[in-house]
Amino acid sequence: MNYGLIGEKLGHSYSKDIHEMLADYTYDLCPVTKEEFTTFMEEHAFDAINVTIPYKQAVIPYLDSMDDNAKAIGAVNTIVNKNGKLEGHNTDFSGFLYMLKKHNIQVEGKKCVVLGDGGASKAVVAVLKKLGASEVVIVDIIKTENAITYEECFEKHTDAQFIANTSPVGMFPKSDASPVDLTRFPKCEAVADVIYNPLETKLISQAKSLGMIGVNGLEMLVAQALYAVEFFLDKKLDEAQIDEVYKKIYAEKSES
Repeated sequence: MNYGLIGEKLGHSYSKDIHEMLADYTYDLCPVTKEEFTTFMEEHAFDAINVTIPYKQAVIPYLDSMDDNAKAIGAVNTIVNKNGKLEGHNTDFSGFLYMLKKHNIQVEGKKCVVLGDGGASKAVVAVLKKLGASEVVIVDIIKTENAITYEECFEKHTDAQFIANTSPVGMFPKSDASPVDLTRFPKCEAVADVIYNPLETKLISQAKSLGMIGVNGLEMLVAQALYAVEFFLDKKLDEAQIDEVYKKIYAEKSES
């Protein structure tokens, strides 16, 4: 494989379409089971890959180096094979930052809640901290060193002004689900969901109905893909392509 994506389940992925619009190469979707993962990474028979759930942290021990972004976040979604040496990068950070700026979502001085505590969550939290959020609260199904439970969130943090969903709740095929009821967050101004399939999650639909800014994850997906292509090919691309490809993919998937 030259270029592609690894993850456990990739049936929902739009990454092949996006990469092949952005660059002149074939991009393969490569589902890898947990049993196959070690062999895949040890052999590293690829030029460059993207990494998605659940391997964004699991790939780290196989890397020879990581850029500062990936080190700070503690998760990797882009790996380049340079003469047998694996370099790790994180373009989720840049992709999420692009999405917030595109929709003029201001988080400076605001209380933010991040749902989910996986690899994408780490990038989102890093962006929110960089942009000067006054507080970032991570919420997960199980209480951990980093995350509180949903119950604790509803008890103490319903004054959040921004919510990001990085959990898989609401993703195709279970599109009827939503991680939280936004009526419980009366001060919330904007909601971003990293899920892109469906094009509008139940969470984002509710956000819009309540007068909040609501943004689904397709723009973030296209943006992080463009930044990944820059690492894959070691060349700069025009950011204007993000919006062009986003609109094409959105139109195609809306019709299907």
